[in-house]
Amino acid sequence: MFAALICIGCFIAVPVGPGGIPIVMQNMLVILAGCLLGSVQGAAAAGLFLMAGGLGLPVFSGGRGGFAVLTGPTGGFLWGYFFGALAAGLIAGRPSAGSKDNRCFSAGNILRLTAAAAAGFCIIYVPGVIWFMHLKSATLFATLAACVLPFIPGDCIKLVITVIIALRLRPVAGRYLNEQA
Repeated sequence: MFAALICIGCFIAVPVGPGGIPIVMQNMLVILAGCLLGSVQGAAAAGLFLMAGGLGLPVFSGGRGGFAVLTGPTGGFLWGYFFGALAAGLIAGRPSAGSKDNRCFSAGNILRLTAAAAAGFCIIYVPGVIWFMHLKSATLFATLAACVLPFIPGDCIKLVITVIIALRLRPVAGRYLNEQA
């Protein structure tokens, strides 16, 4: 289900800056998958999304698909989705029905999910910046100015939304995941 939600996120994309890298909802949905499903299943949802796009389905921003997108200027950020979901899931942990996750808005849950989402968003940037620098022969400063700085305000807003949604849905996800086990 989360792979499908991530795919739907491609329809909300706004190109920003000279790098042509768009503001998308997909990165938020990837981090949310990690926070709600845990590391393995969150990363699996991101991996399924990447496979669908790599095979040519129009699931990347702007309705694009294909292996060329995965190796283009935004490709590193797309590969970062897998690692971002994995990291967010590792920090957030897999929810369970009988845990403290049932106390949604406890300080511990808020801090853990904030750290998970922040780490996930940051990790998405790492392969994106490295790959963009490689393809464009750009300096680190120029790449950060084009591919990171314009997105920080939006990602901060998406982080807050991700944490709020995860706080509310983790108990539900925990019950569902326990039923599937």
